[in-house]
Amino acid sequence: MRRTNIQLDAQGRLRHFLTIEGFKRQMLVDILDTAESLATVTDQSVKKVPLLRGKTIVNLFFEASTRTRTTFELAAKRLSADVLNLNIASSATKKGESLLDTLHNLQAMHCDMFIVRHEESGAAHFIAKHVAPHVSVVNAGDGRHAHPTQAMLDMFTIRRCKGDFYPLNVAIVGDILHSRVARSQIHALTTLGVNEVRVIAPKTLLPKDVEALGVHVYHDMKAGLKDVDVVIMLRLQNERMSGALLPSEHEYFNLYGLTEEKLAWAKPDAIVMHPGPINRGVEIESSVADGPQSVILQQVTHGIAVRMAVMSMCLGTVAQPTGGEA
Repeated sequence: MRRTNIQLDAQGRLRHFLTIEGFKRQMLVDILDTAESLATVTDQSVKKVPLLRGKTIVNLFFEASTRTRTTFELAAKRLSADVLNLNIASSATKKGESLLDTLHNLQAMHCDMFIVRHEESGAAHFIAKHVAPHVSVVNAGDGRHAHPTQAMLDMFTIRRCKGDFYPLNVAIVGDILHSRVARSQIHALTTLGVNEVRVIAPKTLLPKDVEALGVHVYHDMKAGLKDVDVVIMLRLQNERMSGALLPSEHEYFNLYGLTEEKLAWAKPDAIVMHPGPINRGVEIESSVADGPQSVILQQVTHGIAVRMAVMSMCLGTVAQPTGGEA
């Protein structure tokens, strides 16, 4: 029996964007190409296009966020959508109303899309299974599971800086175990066909099955960074850690923090990335974060175009080919 992908409609076009898993390479390329076509909106004197005029998009953030929520809001407004930011701390869900009742009430107000961030893995999938047929759901990060738009803006940044994915060696460094971003990045990089994906971390910060994702594991920074084109640093996610996984942040920085000396082990034109927020002096030193090889602020800028692309594709306002399922 042919497996169905909840993220696609009956014609194989994007309806929800919950995870990178299950997509063919062409779907990811279509998202990147659409983002490229929308990136120039930011350079216009009037930073708006009418693609989502008349649509209502709701930001449902059950976890704190600044960068992601803000770029989603900006992206929606630049597409001319109406945006509702639901304050979860004072919403009816805090008064005992179920999540589904909240969703059904929002749907009754003729909302068209929910942008969901939640501390529980699978929350966005749960919501997508219960929304009305005309409503789309975009996962803005769920537990340790996925953060697909972050991964796609990272891919957009890599493509703009490096061109083709095929010859690239990419190293992801840090707290792989707790990082939903790392999982989505690995799926995106392997789907787009990079030469090699490496993960560099202490054993305590690696999932047991990480090799099954198609990556090569390193515990030593010098060996792991040798000849890489892209270095992606990850934040230590202390809020998701249980128990003492590290002796100290100081020792972690000595072993795995990205310094100018360690960056010299990569290729001379390697770029440095970080999904943010940055902990300076823990996973990266300031001279690298602010240095000439850093594209961290470019990632933030590119996040707007990529999220514009995903929202417009999900709501069917831009043309897209069918058959995005793996």
